[in-house]
Amino acid sequence: MQRKRVLITGAAGFLGSHLCDRFIKEGFHVIGMDNLITGELRNIEHLFKLENFEFYHHDVTKFIHVPGHLDYILHFASPASPIDYLKIPIQTLKVGAMGTHNCLGLAKEKKARILVASTSEVYGDPLVHPQHEDYWGNVNPIGPRGVYDEAKRYMESITMAYHNFHGVNTAIVRIFNTYGPRMRLNDGRALPTFICQALRGEDLTVFGDGSQTRSFCYVDDLIEGIYRLLLSDYHLPVNLGNPDEISLKHFAEEIIALSGKNLKIVYKPLPVDDPKQRQPDITRAGEILGWKPAISRAEGLKITYNYFKNLPPEEWNKQPKEFKSMK
Repeated sequence: MQRKRVLITGAAGFLGSHLCDRFIKEGFHVIGMDNLITGELRNIEHLFKLENFEFYHHDVTKFIHVPGHLDYILHFASPASPIDYLKIPIQTLKVGAMGTHNCLGLAKEKKARILVASTSEVYGDPLVHPQHEDYWGNVNPIGPRGVYDEAKRYMESITMAYHNFHGVNTAIVRIFNTYGPRMRLNDGRALPTFICQALRGEDLTVFGDGSQTRSFCYVDDLIEGIYRLLLSDYHLPVNLGNPDEISLKHFAEEIIALSGKNLKIVYKPLPVDDPKQRQPDITRAGEILGWKPAISRAEGLKITYNYFKNLPPEEWNKQPKEFKSMK
């Protein structure tokens, strides 16, 4: 029997690499694609020796050609942390717009089901709590985070247009904060920053008064939800995340306790348009996919902290990525 073939864009990134692992495990032929702007080849180098894995070093904002049939496409190419998309704002917009357009065109040509990776950021700084899929959001299109938020909102719009106008088989996942091994320690987000500071024995930096909330989902839970959504026939957006909400102050305290070190919390001004609260309503995922998170934050954080602890210490001191001039 012929293997099912899946294209995964952003394959060398945090989520993309875990998706490659999962689909290899499920017996698929996996085609990974990444331009390596924010992705790391080391995340997928263990797959290069496998017959049912191939890799294209390619920018999805350019025309995409993949020979042979395709059953599925997962579009996960995108800078995904503020420190990245504030430095490469136009590239962030292009991968959400032109990159998605190219992937949808490929799905139409190959008659493949395509799942696009949207985000809880489409809800902006939400006025509804928790956030459910029918909420339209509260986004500042011209603020510093707008390049990411609006790229993902456009991604959802063009995906629905291809579904309704061209009959393309589509799925949209709205991903809430996710963590686990292979996150970039220097990506500027709260969890890797806290862990990095704790590993170096530094006090932890919390922005604002620390009352803003996040809901952290362990990567294996998220990948399970994405897998189920892809293999379903559902086409409307689905939230995937862990509704176990926590303030960033208490979260920093958990990391300090995990480190076993005598560290303090230092407070700094809140960045512009930083969301005050994040909590997914996952009712739809439960009803449609029979999905809910299985790994507690205590368990997931322990795995993640130990993963980073076992990296060479120079990894803990890496500065944020510098990008060449990009248009």
